[in-house]
Formats: sequence, C-alpha cells, structure tokens
Amino acid sequence: MTTIDVRGYLARLGLDGISDVPGPPSGELLFTLHRAHLERIAYEGLHAQLGEPAPIDPAASVARIVAGRGGYCFHLNGAFAELLKALGFPVTRHRAGVQPRFEDPPGVLGNHMALTVRCESREWLVDVGLGDGFHEPLPLRTGVYEQGPFSYALAPSDVVPGGWRFTHDRRGSFPRMDFAPEPVDVAEFEEKHQWLSTSPESSYLRTCAVLRRDAKGTDNLTGCVLKRQDAAGTTTTTVTTEADWYAVLADVFGLDPGSLGPEARRRLWDKVAAQHRAWEDTHAST
Repeated sequence: MTTIDVRGYLARLGLDGISDVPGPPSGELLFTLHRAHLERIAYEGLHAQLGEPAPIDPAASVARIVAGRGGYCFHLNGAFAELLKALGFPVTRHRAGVQPRFEDPPGVLGNHMALTVRCESREWLVDVGLGDGFHEPLPLRTGVYEQGPFSYALAPSDVVPGGWRFTHDRRGSFPRMDFAPEPVDVAEFEEKHQWLSTSPESSYLRTCAVLRRDAKGTDNLTGCVLKRQDAAGTTTTTVTTEADWYAVLADVFGLDPGSLGPEARRRLWDKVAAQHRAWEDTHAST
C-alpha cells in the first residue's frame, strides 16, 4: 500500500479535525471529502505550460497537493483514490474518456481517470478531476441529478460495453465522459499523461486554464479571462496584471504562487499574457 501524508492532505482540504483513522467509511465522510476537494484543490495544468515534470505516481500527486498545487485528472483522482483507500474506502480506478466537443466521437479515450467507490452498500461515481464537474458523488445508477444550478445525467454507455456515461450540464466545459467497467492501475495512464503534458497539439500547452467547483457554481480562469458561473448567470472579468493574476490563483483557486518559484512565475505570466494577446487579436479580426 502506498504511504502518503494523510494528515497533510486533510489539512489542505481544511479538514484537520478528521482523524487519519476515522473509523468505518461512511457516506457522510465521502461527501465531505469530495466537496472539500472540489472547493480547495484546483484543476490546473500549469506544469505543462512551464515544461516541468509532474509525475502521476499517486504518492507524488499527494505530495504535490500537500505542497500547495493542484493538477489535472491523473494527479487529482490518483491522489484522491489514495486518500480514500487510506481512510478505508474501497476504490476502483477506471479508464475513461472526456469528449472535448460535441462533434468529437465519444468513448474511452484514455484521457481521463474515473473513480468508483463502494460505500454503505451502494456504488458511487467519484470524480475530483473534471474541473467544473459535479460537487458531490453521484449514485451509479441511471438518472438526472441536480446539484446547485447545474444538472447532470448518468446512464449506461452506448459505446463502452458494461460502461457508464456521465453527461455534463449544458454550460459545462465538455459534453460527456464515458468510462469502462474494468479496474486499471495508474500506470495505464502514463503514455497519455506524457502526451498531454508535452505534445504541442495538447490543449494544456496551447492554453493555460484553471478551474474550481463549489456548492453554488464554478470558476474558470482561461488565460487572463476569469468566468464565474452560478444561478445568477455568468460573470466575466479580464485580469490585466501579473500581480492580479497571481492573486486570483491564490484567492479564488487556493493555489500557492510561491510553490512555483520566482523564475517560473515570470515565465508563466509571460506565456499567459501572450496567449491573451493572441486571443484578443483573433477576436478583433472576426
């Protein structure tokens, strides 16, 4: 079993009061952990923007989170699975596929790691690595589920035998996610992780994006544009200075800019500002 810093992880989640051996796993604890993770640990691919290594070994992913960073699905769900296991929850990792756009084919593309947990005689879909996904675990059964101002659906997948399909709210950052029933190890995702982190064709290199979900809505920082979606609609703010951009990372997304180092912070801001200028030029010409 992987040894991780359970106390440090719980402290990062703002759950210092939970013992690292809390007793039999419960639905109440599962929901508490899931909500806290979505609210406090940002979905981000800053490592790809910076060209820095970011291994998806679960112990390394936990250490990354404890140190003040986030990550994308392989880091976040990989680490969360280890925390849940350490607290006594039976967890299964699944090979999954996020469908980036409606026009893209659905299926198990290997670009996502999904989790299921058996707790109190029920199966739950658990996922803290979708960015703007669901705030609380979803029961693994066909249905439509309302959480805050958003609506989600679960149904058997029509492209993966024995698998399931999660359909996002219409305002979400992607339309669907399918996952296969078989359990897999983290190593299954290593090749795709390397491509997502290093390929010039990867969206993580082309655009800097940071996302977070809370009970009332979502926050999405893409380049220099910060969007808040909640019951009131969408609020958009353009962040124009380096100091303000890093303040947003800290105040909205709970990321520690100091964990990047001064040279990396300068390089990252230069890239983000350049991406925003290119975005403005493109939209000015259309």
